[in-house]
Amino acid sequence: MPPDIAPGAMTGLRVIDLSRVLGGPYCTQILADHGADVIKVEPPAGDETRDWGPPFHDEDAAYFIGVNRNKRAIGLDLASPDGRAVLLTMLAQADVVIENFKPGTLEKWGLGNDVLSAQFPRLVHCRISGFGSDGPRGGNPGYDAIVQSMAGMIAATGSRQSGPTRIGVPLVDITTGLYAAIAILMALAERQTSGRGQFVETTLFETGLAIMHPHAANYFLHGKPPALTGNEHPNLVPYAIFPTRTDDIFIGVGNDATFRKLCKEIGKPELGTDPRFARNKDRIANRDALTAELAAVFSAADAEPLCDRLLAAGLPAGPVQTIDKALTSAHAAHRGDVIEKDWYKGVASPIRFARSKAALRRVPPRFAQDTDEVLGEFGFSADEIAALVASGAVCQRKR
Repeated sequence: MPPDIAPGAMTGLRVIDLSRVLGGPYCTQILADHGADVIKVEPPAGDETRDWGPPFHDEDAAYFIGVNRNKRAIGLDLASPDGRAVLLTMLAQADVVIENFKPGTLEKWGLGNDVLSAQFPRLVHCRISGFGSDGPRGGNPGYDAIVQSMAGMIAATGSRQSGPTRIGVPLVDITTGLYAAIAILMALAERQTSGRGQFVETTLFETGLAIMHPHAANYFLHGKPPALTGNEHPNLVPYAIFPTRTDDIFIGVGNDATFRKLCKEIGKPELGTDPRFARNKDRIANRDALTAELAAVFSAADAEPLCDRLLAAGLPAGPVQTIDKALTSAHAAHRGDVIEKDWYKGVASPIRFARSKAALRRVPPRFAQDTDEVLGEFGFSADEIAALVASGAVCQRKR
């Protein structure tokens, strides 16, 4: 660790990251940002997201770069006996292993959880999969957009004009990674009492269902699937995009008192006492009429000054910004939300501790760049590493 960087909350935790693409790497970057020693183990072909560009830095795509900082990287062929032997040596000194192999793959290699838990009783083994290993879809491959579709997310997103629409960020993958990080920390906390690790699984499908709020809760109560409401909320009004003289803004109102305050602030206090809009259920019943009233007011205002005034009054409002404006905003700059090191620039960890701060210790690694260093730490001599490289079980960075 660089001498000018304080230890993070996860310092001392060693994580063997066998995962690829997004959910697993997103999870382990959370741990790495806070000091965990994350060793990214890639197959000989590398993590496929290294090719998911442009844009690229050298030969690595921004997609890969965005979720793999603060890690060290080695290449290992787990299909070979020697590669699996190297992994077992590493797991003997690890706290966590995370993987997203298709269910049954590790078992085929003789590395199933029954083997790992018997050989390494304190190891936390986290698996991310599409649908889990059992059930009608057990073992099926999982992809963010497919699970968005199958979990009801796409059917609930979009307007009557657009039709069902995929959410524009890989929300299922990212949230599965978040759940995996939480699960790992829970298992580590339980280990302090029991002295044993355990197997934990998060799946894209269950995550997709779990984050379908409030649509799942609404369905359980009234038995109806959600209608397409575009940018509006099924349970709250107003909660939508409105055009102004300059840019679009988003207004969100969570209760009746806030609505009355909004009406007063925009110079239309009579809307707050109008019986059509007095309570949220009334505003839902008269959604179109209220939307027309508010749209007439907002269309005569400028977005930024209006939102600044409403926010200062404690009212939820914000301009609809592109990512460049969000990342370069005065607030993002003040909060240190963009971090830089050498050529790398990224979004800082949103987890802020008073003492154990996240830090940018390492830029995202090139493929297998740390093979010699990492295997040396696990007791392999230079000659042994050279023999493993010659056999193809271990990869080194191409010079």
